[in-house]
Amino acid sequence: MAKKKVVIVGGGFAGLNLAKKLTDNPYFDVLLVDKNNYHFFPPLIYQVATAFIEPSNISYPFRRMFQHKNNLRFHLGGLLRVDTAGNYIETETGNISYDYLVLALGTESNYFGMENVQKGALPMKTIDDALHLRNCLLLNIEKATRISDLKEREKALNVVIAGGGPTGVELAGMLAEMGRNVGAKDYPEIRGVHSNIYLVDAGKALLGPMSKKSQEEAYKVLQELGVNIILNTPVKDYANGEVILADGRTIPTPTLIWASGVIAREVPGLPAENIGRGRRVLVDELNRVKGTQNVFALGDLCFQTSDPAFPNGHPQLAQVAIQQGVLLAKNLTIMEKGGQPKPFTYNDKGSMAIISKFKAVVDLPKAFFKGIFAWFVWLFIHIIPIAGYRNKAKLAYNWFWSFITNDPTLRLIIRPRKP
Repeated sequence: MAKKKVVIVGGGFAGLNLAKKLTDNPYFDVLLVDKNNYHFFPPLIYQVATAFIEPSNISYPFRRMFQHKNNLRFHLGGLLRVDTAGNYIETETGNISYDYLVLALGTESNYFGMENVQKGALPMKTIDDALHLRNCLLLNIEKATRISDLKEREKALNVVIAGGGPTGVELAGMLAEMGRNVGAKDYPEIRGVHSNIYLVDAGKALLGPMSKKSQEEAYKVLQELGVNIILNTPVKDYANGEVILADGRTIPTPTLIWASGVIAREVPGLPAENIGRGRRVLVDELNRVKGTQNVFALGDLCFQTSDPAFPNGHPQLAQVAIQQGVLLAKNLTIMEKGGQPKPFTYNDKGSMAIISKFKAVVDLPKAFFKGIFAWFVWLFIHIIPIAGYRNKAKLAYNWFWSFITNDPTLRLIIRPRKP
């Protein structure tokens, strides 16, 4: 029996879990396509950006992962176009044919049409983004140590975070903790200089999708850390070193961190009628792209309205992507056997966010808790999905040492040469 070829584009939570569940499957040969040669864990990328953990703690090479997996292979290359009629895709490094195509490209930052913001803001979606942000933060502090004018020095130290979701809250808390515990020790030249962290959101509360108790706890803890929280006020522009808010206020800063929204990555070649809100790909109850027979979309990229509990589409969360990847692996096997595949329904296991050291919030379907216990739960839950036992151990050790000493040693300005 000839094996069918499954091509997965994107090695995030959805794509990787699908590939792993198809390991040694007698019906399929699997090719994972990604523009990076590694999988990384996005929920912890802000800790890379703030020099708290190493990039290698949350990254793992695909080829190392696929060792001794006879039916799994990897192809390095970014997607250029999908040809559903010819059953092949074009990548930066060649064309690839398929029997089944699975699109799991995820999302990118959404700047809502603001060109100046797109040019000047610092996103935090990839490892590259995180390292660039880390460099910018450290270089701005170094610059501040050389400035004699107090007003200009404070401006260099100002940081604006746009977006009050989990990423924005976690980043604000981490930066505030680092400022308290590290700033004066590493930079005695600016001891006593007043700097500000601003957390700006267009909504009426932080952690918008979470419970009111979680929202109130996040607001309270960040205020105690000295974070300036501005709600009901979107960012309107970023020009001449100033963040311009919708109410006319301006904040002078060289650092605008963009965590304010995402949009699905573009899939050239798919018809316009297959693309919905937020550029997400419209799929049926099996995650099959509407109007196709052998093309599927998973995770943040897809928009599915068939789940009775989520008629307006699923939240763009890691758990949705993981569950969709696992189910599609089962369904592809069932379809090859001539059986009836199972529709996707999301099992909501709750959500959580860390705010600062020993402070976190956890929303379960029927419970809420906060504080140090929630913080330990957050740490434990975020170690489990990390790829590789060595990475899990290194991350646990780095966390332990950093939290005990309040002084991680990763504040390195590394600027690789560009060709």
